[in-house]
Order: sequence, then C-alpha cells, then structure tokens
Amino acid sequence: MPGFGQLEYLDVCFNQLESVSASALAELPRLRSLLLGSNHLDRNYLANGEAFHLLRNIEVLDLSVNNLESHMASWYISNLTSLRVLDLSGNTMTKLLAGTFQNSPRLRQLDLSNNYIMEIQEGAFEPLEELEVLNLALNSLHCISGFSLMQLRVLNLSHNALELFSEKEGAEPYLLRVLDLSHNRLLSFPELPRAHDLTHLNLSNNLIASLLPGSPHPREFVLPYKEMQRFNRTVRPVAALTHMADLDLSNNRLELFPFSFFHSLGSLHSLSLARNCLQDMARESVTNGTELSVRSLDLHSNALHVLPRWFFDSLPHLESMDLGSNSLQPCESQGSDQGSDFQGDSHTSATGDTCTPFYNVPHLKHLSLSKNNISRLQPHAFNGTPLLSLDLSGNRDLSMPTGALAGLELSLQELSLRDNQMDEAALPCLGTLRVLDLSGNHLSLLPPGLSCSPLQSLDVRNNNLQALGAVRSWSHSLRAVSVAGNPWNCCSLSWLDMLHAAGVAVPDLSQARCLFQEHGRNISARITGTPRWICPQPEGSVSLALLVALMGLFLLGAWVFCLLRKGSKAPGCVGLESNRVGVSQPHPKGQGPAEERPPDSITKV
Repeated sequence: MPGFGQLEYLDVCFNQLESVSASALAELPRLRSLLLGSNHLDRNYLANGEAFHLLRNIEVLDLSVNNLESHMASWYISNLTSLRVLDLSGNTMTKLLAGTFQNSPRLRQLDLSNNYIMEIQEGAFEPLEELEVLNLALNSLHCISGFSLMQLRVLNLSHNALELFSEKEGAEPYLLRVLDLSHNRLLSFPELPRAHDLTHLNLSNNLIASLLPGSPHPREFVLPYKEMQRFNRTVRPVAALTHMADLDLSNNRLELFPFSFFHSLGSLHSLSLARNCLQDMARESVTNGTELSVRSLDLHSNALHVLPRWFFDSLPHLESMDLGSNSLQPCESQGSDQGSDFQGDSHTSATGDTCTPFYNVPHLKHLSLSKNNISRLQPHAFNGTPLLSLDLSGNRDLSMPTGALAGLELSLQELSLRDNQMDEAALPCLGTLRVLDLSGNHLSLLPPGLSCSPLQSLDVRNNNLQALGAVRSWSHSLRAVSVAGNPWNCCSLSWLDMLHAAGVAVPDLSQARCLFQEHGRNISARITGTPRWICPQPEGSVSLALLVALMGLFLLGAWVFCLLRKGSKAPGCVGLESNRVGVSQPHPKGQGPAEERPPDSITKV
C-alpha cells in the first residue's frame, strides 16, 4: 500500500475479507486504529495472526462478527502489546483461556458480548491491570464468584444465566461504578460489600423475591456451586453502597417495599420496582424517622390498591412517580387547609382506607396514574401538589367533575386523558397547559375551559368531533394538532383554514376524513380532497349569487346591443366604443370640402 505510510485509521468492515496481507500491514507503521468487523477472518486465522504481529502500534482493534473461536481470537491478539480497545463481540467464543490477554496489559476497553462464553478460566483477566470497561453481555455464564477486577469502572453482565454473583474476599475496595446484571436468574441481591463507588446497578428481569435483612438465601439454584458452602445463609447488608444513585429492580418477584433496605442507600435518587408483585405497603417495614432520598420512583404494573399518607411522608424529595397499571383511587381533598388535616398522624392509616392522598405532596412534579381503573376523579384530588405533568390515560369511562383538577391551574403543563372513552370532561382554566392528549374518547365538544390555555400540542384523534372550536384563541401558541379519526363536517372546516393560516402543523391530515350529505346519505371523503361546492349554501348566499348572475347577464346584453348600433350612438352606449380621430386632407383649389360620411358608413377592409 504505497503512499499510506502516514495512515493512522483504517476501516474495512463489511468487505468479506478472508485474509490480511503481511506486506500490506508492513506499509502501515503508524496505524493506530484498525476496524475489521463483519468479515470472514476465521478462514485464514493462522496466516492472518502472523501478519498481525507487524501491528506494533495498534491501539484500537475491531474483530467483531468474524466467526472467531476462542483460540483464534487469542492468536490474533497474541503480540499486540499496545492495544487499548478491543472488540470481539458477535463471534463464537465459548470460553476465555487463561493466557488470552497475557500480552495486552494496557487494554482498557474489552467487548466480549454476544458470544457463547460459558467459562472464564482462572486468571484470564489478571494481566489486565488497566481494564476499565468490560462487556460480557449476551453470553451463557451461570456463576461469577471471586470477582477480582478491582480497577474496573463499568461491567455489563446482562442477558446471561447468572444465579450467583459474589466478590473476592479481601479488604481492598473496588472502583466499580456501573454494574448491569439485568436479564439473569439471580435469586437474591448480589453481595457487594466493597463496591463503595457503585452509582448505577441494574438488577431488572431476575428472580429476586426479597431484600429484607435476615432473609434466607433461596435454595432453588439450578446448578450446584461449591462456592455456596462458604456463604452465610442470610442476606448481607448493603451499608457499603453509600454512593448508589440509580437502582433498577423492575421485573422481579418482590412482594414488599423494604424501606429499611433502601434507607441504607443514602444517595439513592432513582428507584424502579416496576412489574413486581407489590400489593399494599406494610407499616411494619418503616421505622420512626425513616426517610428515603429517592426523587424518581417507578411502581407501575404491580398490584397496589392504597398508598397511605405516611408513604409520601417517607419520600420528602419525591419529584416523579409512575403508578400506572395498578388499582389506586385518588382521595378527595377539600382544599389546602383541609388537606393539611389529613396529615395529622402521618404514619397511621385509617382502617378501611380505600383511596390514596395525592394532595399536598410538596415536590411531586410528574405523576402517572394510567390504567388504574379510576372511575371518578374526586374534587381537589391534587390540590397543593405542584404537578407539571399528569397522565390519567387508560381509565375507562373516567368521570371528571368540575373541580377535579382544581389547584393545578398555575402549574400543570402536560395532561393526558387518552383512551378513557369519556363523553365529556370538565377542565378548569389551566393557564400553563402546553400539551393536551384527548385522543381515544367519545368527545363531541372540547372542554370549554381550554380557551384560556396556551396550548402548543393538541391530540384529538378518534373522537366524535365535527368541528374544532376555540382555534382562534390558540392560533398564536399552537404548533401541532392531530385530528384523524373524527367525523368532521365537510361544510364546517373554517377551523382548518385558521390552522393553515397560523402555520400550525397537522401531521395526520392526509388520514383525516369528513362527512357530507348527498341524496339523504352521509358520504365520507378525505378532508384534503373535498371540494367546497358539495356543501349546500345558506339562503342569503343563494340570493346574492342569483343577483350577481342577473347583473352580469344585463351588462353582457347591453354590450352586445351597443356593438350592433355603432352607427347611431345611443345614449346608453357612451363609453362602450373607442373614439376615432380622422386626419383631414387638403382639397384642391376650386373644390369644396369632401362630403363627410357618417361614422356608420366607414368601409371596413
């Protein structure tokens, strides 16, 4: 490859390469990055690996999706001492050999995902003292014991078959910050006593049934492990995880919300317990003075019926909450003064409580109550709670009486009432509302209170609307509106003209249809292709059109009459023909002037 001596970056992915020329690589002494992904380098791996010995300065190497087996990958990198980033994903490796990375001590990022790795031989990672990012996702690992990569910052072990994860015994702390153990078969919380710097832990899609201290380890392991003999049979505390900010426990088997467990995570801001088996909150799980630092809480798709007042009091920093797909009914609040009375005994819940108090939650800004089978929204249900967004979608036949959203007039910016099959909705004057979703209902009229909302996005698809009122009040703020799936009146489309004039986008206009009557039948037509002449005109419009037509006929007749009488100028023809100016010629001596011809005797040539 003459002329490429200065080349530092080379990408030859997706080229069906089977061999790499040693002479070609010898011409690239300054090459730093070589991308060879999605080729066929398994076919001549011995000769190719020999050629790779010439890549003395290579730092980034991509060998992904080349059908490489474990011994082939080892041979390719056997002499790459400067390697920093290595991608071996998407190959056919089944195990990691002890000496695979012996000559790559400077490796910092290693991707081994999407292979068939079932075994990691002892000492396989020991030479990698600078390794910071390791991806082992989408393999077939069953057990990680004696984890000893102290310097590792990011570890992805998702989509394996892990039943066990434990650290190596010792006193030296780990530098691990991000750990993904999702989509495995873990039966308990992993043991991480020395992961003091861990900030993000993903344990979603496992089989964890309890987090309470003292809970016995499940004995349901599919495979027997000799490591189990040294375990204490109780779950160890997580007091060491003081920097944990994001914990995902969604899609497990948890039945209780263990406040004491989460209280030890003093920096926890985001917690997801979605798609578990949570039912009602037990007061016994909360000790006096226990408060969580959680700001975002996801509890959707559980079996919750009631959240007592003390639950919200234990989450004083809560800003976002997803409670979709539960069975919660909001309580009624009689206003801010009355609402505070409900908090008198914040850690007790009256016997027989059947509703959840969403009022007076001081920092809650985003709330989802979608698909909770809410039949009626009580007055002042969110009074004293500064919500910016509220999702009430998927509550069939929801009734919203006047005052249901009272208290949100100066805060609410986004509201979803989608798929509620509502016939009507009473909304207060929401002075800050920007986004409104009313799709999937039975509305024939928009709520009258909307006229004072500075809407920017409006979705009214799949309703019973025939015309869109109050468009003029939104024309200065509205940016997009979705209208398909309504029986619009083809003869009442002035609202559409206003939207076009204001530059409002209607992205689904091509799917929108309208109705008009023809011979007593309702005919459906596309709005964009409907001519206006199909609409019956008002009586006054018909009379005016007839008068204009008669006047036109009269003027046309007058003009024709004047053409026929050009010779004798009729008074009524003044100004209907052009004036002609003739040039008089001198007459010879002794002769009088020539006889003047009347205008109608002019000979036309």
